[in-house]
Amino acid sequence: MTAYGTGTGRDAEDAEGLDVEEVLALVRDDHEPRPGDHPSAPAAPPGPGERQDGPRAAVPGAPADDPAARARAARDRSGEDRSGRAHGARHRHRATAWPAARETAARAARAAVRGRPRPPVPVALDAALGRTLAEPLTALTDLPSFDTSAMDGWAVAGPGPWAVRDDGVLAGHAGNRPLGDGEAARIATGARVPADTTAVLRTEYGRTDDRGRLHAARERELVPGQDIRPRGQECRAGDRLLPAGTLVTPAVLGLAAAAGYDALATVPRPRVDVLVLGDELLTGGLPHDGLIRDALGPMLSPWLRALGAEVTAVRRIGDDAEALHTAVTTSGADVVVTTGGTAAGPVDHLHPTLRRIGAELLVDGVAVRPGHPMLLARTGRDQHLVGLPGNPLAAVSGLLTLAEPLLRGLAARPAPEPYGLPLRDPVQGHPHDTRLVPVVLRGGRAVPLRYNGPAMLRGVAAADALAVVPPGGARPGEETELLGLPWATGGNGVCFT
Repeated sequence: MTAYGTGTGRDAEDAEGLDVEEVLALVRDDHEPRPGDHPSAPAAPPGPGERQDGPRAAVPGAPADDPAARARAARDRSGEDRSGRAHGARHRHRATAWPAARETAARAARAAVRGRPRPPVPVALDAALGRTLAEPLTALTDLPSFDTSAMDGWAVAGPGPWAVRDDGVLAGHAGNRPLGDGEAARIATGARVPADTTAVLRTEYGRTDDRGRLHAARERELVPGQDIRPRGQECRAGDRLLPAGTLVTPAVLGLAAAAGYDALATVPRPRVDVLVLGDELLTGGLPHDGLIRDALGPMLSPWLRALGAEVTAVRRIGDDAEALHTAVTTSGADVVVTTGGTAAGPVDHLHPTLRRIGAELLVDGVAVRPGHPMLLARTGRDQHLVGLPGNPLAAVSGLLTLAEPLLRGLAARPAPEPYGLPLRDPVQGHPHDTRLVPVVLRGGRAVPLRYNGPAMLRGVAAADALAVVPPGGARPGEETELLGLPWATGGNGVCFT
C-alpha cells in the first residue's frame, strides 16, 4: 500500500472475516493484516512544484534522513536501475497478486461499512429488484391465509355420490355456505373451500349421472383433504422466510408480495460517479482523424448497476488535470470510477491527482493481463476510487478484479460461489501474471475465444465468463476458475438492475 498523504491504512481496520450478516448489522477496531503483505507498485514521482523529500514522496524502506536511499528510491520510481536500464521485471513483481487485489477490495468495502453504517432504505417492491435485504423477510400472514382449492373441480362433503348445488365457489369470493353431508359445489383453483369440505374432487376424476348426482371415478379413492391447500401450509405469520443479505430476485419479490409486503427494507446501493478520461474519445459517429468511439461510457453504467451500484453521474473529463481534480474532490459518491490515465504517459493525470489530494493507494497495479495498470485508492474516509485502464477488455478486467468485490461489499451482497470447468483448448499464459480470458460454455467445457486482446470487446461481448488462467498457462482438460458475467445464465453472474 502506498500512502501519498498521511493515510493510516484504516481500510484494513479489523475487517477480516466480517460476513454479510455482520455487515448488515452495521446497516441498522485495528487488527487486520495490512495489504502491504502484497506490496504494490511505488508511488508516482512528485508533480511540478512538490518537494521530493516531503511526506507525499515517502517510499517504504527509504528513510527520510538517508539521501542515498531516497536517490535509489527515485531511480526505482523512474523505472531504471543504477546502470540506467529499465527494470520492468522488478516493477512487475511489485504489482499486487490478482487474488490479493480482490481481497484488498473486499476488505476495503468491509472497513467502509464499519466506518459509516447506513440505515436500511425502504423500497417499494417494484423498485427493489437487485437490492439486498437489510432485514430478514418475516411472514406477515399465514400462507395460504385460508384453506384453498388446489384444483378446478368440486368441493365435496362426506361420501359420494353427492348432490351438486347450483351455487359455485370462485376465487376471490367470500361468504360461501358450508357444505352439508352428501353435498358438492363447483370450485375453482385458489378459491376458499366452504366449511365442512372433506376434499376436492378434480374435474377429470368426476362425472355426473342423469339425475345430476356427482360420482368419483371408480379407480379413484377420495382421501380426506385431497387437493386442498390447508391454511399455513407454506408458513405461519411470524415465520422467517429469508435471511438478511438475500439478493432480491424476481422470486423474492413474489414471495414478499404473497407474504403481505408492499415495501422491503434494503441495504442502500453504493453511489458511483463515472469519469471518462481521454481527449481522443467520440460519443457518436465513426472514428476519424485519430479520434475513436468511447466504448466504456456506454458499457460501464449498466455493468455497475448489475454489480449493485447506483450510477449517479457519467462525466467526460478529457485529458484535463484540473477538471479531474475538481471532479474527484467534489464528488459525493461512495465510489469514483475512472477510465484511462492509470499509467505514466504525458496526459495520464490520475496518479498526480491522487498524490495531490493525499489519497491512499491500496492497490497500485495488479499482476493480471489485461489490465495490470488498474488501481484502487482511498480518497477520503468514506470514499474510494477505482482506476480502470483505458483499453476496453483491460477495463473489464479492472471491473471484475477491483470494482466487483468493492461494490459487492458495500451493497452487502453475498459472494458468488466459486466454480470452474475444464478447458477445451489450451490457453497460453503470461510468465508471471494471471490472465483473464473470455470463454463460452459448451458441453461442460470452457471454450476460449480468440478475441482477447486488451483493446478488444468482441470476445467478452460473446462470452459467458472469463477464465482465470494462472501464470504459465493451462492445458486442455485442466479445470479453470471462471468469473461469471452479469448476463450469463450458466455461471455465477447476476444481472438485476
